[in-house]
Amino acid sequence: MPTVETSPGVSIAYETFGDSSDPAVLLVMGFSAQMIAWHEDFCRALAGRGRHVIRYDNRDCGLSTKFDDHPVDMGRFTSAMSAGDISSALAMAPYSVQDMADDGLGLLTALGIERAHVVGSSMGGMIAQTMAISHPERVLTLTSMMSSTGEPDYGQTSPEAQAVLLSPKPTDREGYIAAAEKDLVWASKRYGSPALLRELAAASYDRAYYPAGAGRQLAAMTLSGSRADALRELRVPTLVIHGLDDVLTDPSGGKRTAQLVPGAKLLLIPDMGHDRPREVWGEIIDALDSHTG
Repeated sequence: MPTVETSPGVSIAYETFGDSSDPAVLLVMGFSAQMIAWHEDFCRALAGRGRHVIRYDNRDCGLSTKFDDHPVDMGRFTSAMSAGDISSALAMAPYSVQDMADDGLGLLTALGIERAHVVGSSMGGMIAQTMAISHPERVLTLTSMMSSTGEPDYGQTSPEAQAVLLSPKPTDREGYIAAAEKDLVWASKRYGSPALLRELAAASYDRAYYPAGAGRQLAAMTLSGSRADALRELRVPTLVIHGLDDVLTDPSGGKRTAQLVPGAKLLLIPDMGHDRPREVWGEIIDALDSHTG
């Protein structure tokens, strides 16, 4: 798996699909998920539409740089946030969503790509939005998928989904794979598959089991704040995709994003939760093909 240094001390692992002479589409993954959560068949199908598709591991995940020297005590962090002690919380977080956005842009630079279509999913949507806000000259189009604006009144997580998201997972391979079935709470009600969740969990565990990074990513995401004012000023062509079954990031998050960005298009997909079931790939890829054309 190739890696490139995107900033001093930070290397990002990535993989590409399709012809490098085609328009580049950068796929940005979400919280604690490795690049393989962008299914290889999905990437190849999008590349088949004449796109140079790039997927990568965010920092602290997969095969990219880990920040082992900066452990985050989630108990202390949560207590600081609950008490409104933002300065103490910030001191615990070794990096920000902006830093994660800079990783993606740095990857493009290392690959010799000046501008790209950027597609972000969940936390990856927050990262993609931040790329477009901070460096609009690098982003041909933005697609924000199953994400939100950072405003607390939109894109809320259901109590059941939050409990699963924040619960520690077993450390042994068998237990980790079995626990993946709990993710059905936010999967598509119609298409959610325990077998597919176990398959991804097994592949992720074998490729790069690394639970320590989740706390630091969560801290960065929690402290990212509202992007509402910046999104109102954004002039990058934007597509917002959200599943109507999503309980991890309520569809109000996608609707609000589309409301704020001038001229944004909104695609709400029935029977899709906080996942991308194969049954809706055609609709998503058609939308991306049109938006990035």
